[in-house]
Amino acid sequence: METLEFIIYPDGRVQEKVTGIVGASCAEVTAAIEAQLGQVVSQEPTSEYFTQPLQQAASVQSIAAQVQTSYSDWSSQ
Repeated sequence: METLEFIIYPDGRVQEKVTGIVGASCAEVTAAIEAQLGQVVSQEPTSEYFTQPLQQAASVQSIAAQVQTSYSDWSSQ
């Protein structure tokens, strides 16, 4: 689940925490918000930032084309 958490301090600073977004795409998600908030003073990437998104691949191979069909004709006897 993607979550953005904001802590607003009395002096006006805003701390933003992003969880549930794998890889650098969190920067795309937060760019517009950060532009509205003002200057970004620091960033601390989490372990999720350095995680590579999982890619699933499926391969279906037809074995029917690989099987040689043979039969005997018993009816001619």
